[in-house]
Parts: sequence; C-alpha cells; structure tokens
Amino acid sequence: MLRFSGIIFGLMIWLGCQEAGEERPNILFAIADDASYPHMGAYGTQWVHTPAFDYVAANGLLFNRAYTTNAKCAPSRATILTGRNSWLLEEACNHWPQFPEKFKTVTEALPEAGYYVGYTAKGWAPGKAERNGQRRDLIGQSFNEYTIEPPAKFISGNDYARNFEAFLESRPDDAPWFFWYGSHEPHRAYEFGVGLTKRSIDEIDEVPPYWPDNDTVRTDILDYAFEIDYFDSHLEKMIQLLDARGELDNTIIIVTADNGMPFPRVKGQVYERDHHLPLAIMWPDGIESPNRVVDEFVSFSDFAPSFLDVAGLTPDEAGMAPVSGYSLMPIWKNKVDRRPLREQMIIGKERHDVGRPGDQGYPVRGILQDDYLLVINFQPDRWPAGNPETGYLNCDGSPTKTTILNLERQYQETKFWEASFGKRPEEELYNIREDPYCMQNLAGDPEHSLLKSKLKDQMIQQLSAEGDPRVLGNGAVFDQYPDVSPMADFYTRWQNGEELDAGWVSPTDFENVPITQIRD
Repeated sequence: MLRFSGIIFGLMIWLGCQEAGEERPNILFAIADDASYPHMGAYGTQWVHTPAFDYVAANGLLFNRAYTTNAKCAPSRATILTGRNSWLLEEACNHWPQFPEKFKTVTEALPEAGYYVGYTAKGWAPGKAERNGQRRDLIGQSFNEYTIEPPAKFISGNDYARNFEAFLESRPDDAPWFFWYGSHEPHRAYEFGVGLTKRSIDEIDEVPPYWPDNDTVRTDILDYAFEIDYFDSHLEKMIQLLDARGELDNTIIIVTADNGMPFPRVKGQVYERDHHLPLAIMWPDGIESPNRVVDEFVSFSDFAPSFLDVAGLTPDEAGMAPVSGYSLMPIWKNKVDRRPLREQMIIGKERHDVGRPGDQGYPVRGILQDDYLLVINFQPDRWPAGNPETGYLNCDGSPTKTTILNLERQYQETKFWEASFGKRPEEELYNIREDPYCMQNLAGDPEHSLLKSKLKDQMIQQLSAEGDPRVLGNGAVFDQYPDVSPMADFYTRWQNGEELDAGWVSPTDFENVPITQIRD
C-alpha cells in the first residue's frame, strides 16, 4: 500500500480542486538526450548556459538525487512511461527491443482521462512498438512539421519550440494536455570545436579522472555543453510561449535527461554519473514553497505515477501494470512530516548496444544508500563496454574515446583504458560523497565488509520481492530477447567479414586483435 499512498493523496488533492472549480494541470516533459548531473547551471556548472532549466529550478524544485533505473535511452524512457523498474519490463529492459504489448504507457492512459497528448522529436526510442502488427504510438501524436537551420553540424533541424506551439494550437478547447519535448541533443555526433565559439577550455573546472586532461578532451566536453545549451534554448522559448498564452501557472514543467553524457565510462554503464541525472520541476499553482532543493532519492519510475496522480487515476484504473515508483505529489506539496519516498535507490542494466558473441548483455545491479554505491557485475568475464574486436559498441564514438584507445595502443597510458573499457570485478563499492567518480573500489576492504554485505542483502531482498529474473535465477532470459536493430548479431556478422556501418562508433575503435593480447 505504501507505494500507492502518494497516488491516493494526490487523488484527494485533485478531487478537492475539482470541487473548487480548478483545472487539472498541463504537463510539459522536457528530456535531453544524454546529459549528466550536474551539468546544468542551477547545480553550479559554469561551462553550460541553461537559463530555462535554472528558471524552472528557481521557481520550483531542484533535485539533487534523481536517478534513472537504467542508463540507456530505450530502457530509461520505458521506465518513465510505465513507472516500472527496467528489469520488470521484459524485452523493454534492453536497448533496441520490441516493446511488450502488455505494458500500457501513462501517455496511452492520459487521453482516457481527457488529456490531449503529443510529442516532438525523440519519444520512446530506439526500438519497435506495435500492437496487432500495427505501429503503436506510445506518446500520442507526433509534431515534427516545422524545421529550422541548426547552429552546428549534427544538431537536429527540428524546430522544437515551433512544433510545441503547433501542438498547443491543435488541442481541443479547454483540454488539459501532456507534451513530451524529446530533444536530440546532446546526443552524438558533435561538430568538433563548435563549443569553442562560446567558451574557453579553461572554463572547465574539472576533467573526470578516468579521462586524460588535454585540449582534445576539453574541446569534446565543450561541444557537449554547446548542445545542452541548444536544448535549453528551445525550452526557454516554450516557457515564454506558455507565459504569453496565460498557461504557465497551471503547467507542470519537468526538465531532465534520459541517461548520462555520451562519453567513456558514463553512458550505458552503472556508476554514479551514468544514472545520476539533472532534474528540475516547477508548477506555480501546485508546488508549495518553491525554490526548494530536494535531497531525497527520486527515481524515473516516479514520473508515471505522478502524471496519473494529477489526472486523478490509479495505475489499476488506467489499465496499467503495477508501478514501482511513487507519486511526487507529497514533495510538491511540501509535506514536511512525511517519510521519504525511499531510503535507497536500485539501478541496473542488461543488454545495451550489441557487439558481444550472441548479442549478450552485461548484466549489472547496483544499490545507492546514504553515501555508498554497491555494484554487482553478474558476468565479469564479459567486456563491460562491448568487445574490443567489435569497437566497444556500448560506448559512443568520440574524440575522447579515440584518445583513450590511442594512448593504450601506443603504450603511453593504461589507466584510462582500464577505467573505461577494461574488465571489472564481480563486486564494486564506492563512497560517492568522497569519490563521486567511483575510482577507488572498497569492495575488498575488510573495514567495509559488513556494509557491503548489508547493502547486497538489501538489494537482493528488494529485487527478489519485485520479481527481478536476474536475481531469481532466470537472468538468461534478457539475452534471449531479440535485438530488433539493423545491427542484430553484429559480432558474428562482423567476424564473418560483412561490411557493417555501426554509425555511432568510429572506424578506428575496432581492434581485430584486442589491446590486451598485444600487450601480453
């Protein structure tokens, strides 16, 4: 009953609003593609320019501990839309899956409550969603008609703000609405050096210790920042439009990203900066005591129950599978005497991008509690970022990736390669307050043995109660789900000499003879 208490509370709030003649709120959900915490201005990062995100935070809530359950586009977005932890979504736990017909999304449920629903650019992706052999629109009608000249190569030509305006112009009179602004930025590729047109590499206050600190890497970071700025610029136009239309006060604006930045050791992995994401939420008519900072754990599984809450629905009434998350309404209403939504956060992954024999994944589960992150790698014999001979396909091609691989190949530096691409132990434990980049593994430290055992027991107990196949002895099922991308069975096809364009990696990433064999 605990997880539904927030929904029941919100339903009471909504009924009270209806009695008072107040309208249900609109929802603008803005999601960047591959942006890490703390890379928004409101968090103090100086080398990004995000006035819209900062405005939302200043007029609403800034979340310090928001996490996706699975740091890759498709499973992260599936959790947002269903409210379920990714390991409970069958095929949709993987990247490039067939979205299971059995799981109804919150954006399929909202129209049944009178909401007008639509999206622009990237919705749930990549993968296939069908029902009875027909295309299934998981987030309503698409609005992609209007285009614009982008400021740099590889940035989308979608005029996100104008397409949002088209959505508003097309909605039925007085209908509450939900709109998903799915920017393609800052997903790769980037135009190398474009970030230098706005900022200097000296403005970057710190380069993570798992990358070399040189001009190439710093330039790559600024190119990433340039695209975050672009995402934010369209959000700023959307906010201005809502204000001009008199709809800002009764609109919930949620700004976040789907997973961490597309750099080695981050996107697609299971460390602090991979799953930890920026989040700001404003709702002038609904959030009590705005300009607050929220320090408790918030999961991406909390979004769907929150949307249902303001619509006056429970998951059961909406025809959805039971949710893993909790409504954020108690946080919005500043119920200071309540218990936190959760004391810990569980994260994980199965198969992301292909490139191992048999399209195998790299199964991981992790638990965050207090200052610690415990990670269990269930198949440590596998390559965590994908096999060397197929280009480490679970790491996007980039100047940073190329730099790290070249340093290793030239026998100049091995620590960066080991951190990003090397094989990992079965257990990893990090003090993320003292070591946010997760560089010092404490799992073998006797002083931390009791803590490690406690965290592991708590994680296994919760995952078992949820019904996670990985901890119940049926984890192999995740590797059996088909990959529906053009790159399926990539390892075998590549090894057999087939010419394949992986698209998201560089040609020099591939190692016909793995680095480790050359070094040995």
